[in-house]
Amino acid sequence: MRRIYFLVPNIAITHKIVEELQAEGIEDRHIHILAKRDTPLEGLPEAGIAIKTDFLPAVERGVALGGTTGLLAGLIGLRFAGFAIAGGPLLGIIMAGATIGSLMGGLAGMNSGNSRLRQFEEAIERGELLVLIDIPKDRIEAIRKLVIKHHPEAEFEGIEPILPPSY
Repeated sequence: MRRIYFLVPNIAITHKIVEELQAEGIEDRHIHILAKRDTPLEGLPEAGIAIKTDFLPAVERGVALGGTTGLLAGLIGLRFAGFAIAGGPLLGIIMAGATIGSLMGGLAGMNSGNSRLRQFEEAIERGELLVLIDIPKDRIEAIRKLVIKHHPEAEFEGIEPILPPSY
C-alpha cells in the first residue's frame, strides 16, 4: 500500500473527488481528509489521530528508549547486587522500561502535529484540504490520472509508503 496526497482548494471539489474514489472501489477507511480546525467536513472521512499527530513514531521511539534504559538499569542493578540473578527480573525491568517509554512517547507524540505533513500546514490554514488516499501501488497512476483529469485544480503532492513496505 502507498499513500498519495492531493491538495484540493475547497470542500465541494473534495466531495466530488471522494465520490469518484468510492465509485472506483476505494473504501472510506482508505480515504483521509485533513482540513483547517473547525472546518465542517460534511460527512467526508476525517483523518484520525494516527495521521494528524506523530503518535505512532513517538510510541516507537519511546519503546526503544524505554527498553534500552530498562536494560541498562537492569544490568547496573545486577552489577551492584554482586550475584547472578536469573534473566526473569532483567526481562521484567526491560519490559517495564519499554512500557513506560511507550506511554510517555505516545503522550508526547499526541501533542505534536505529524512531521510528514508540516509542508502542507500553510495551505491547510489558507482553507485548502489535504486528501490522503491509501491504495495498492499498482493503482497509483490510474487514481492520480483520474483525479487530475476530472479536477485539474487538485494538486498531486506525492506518494508515501505505508507499512508494511512489502506491498
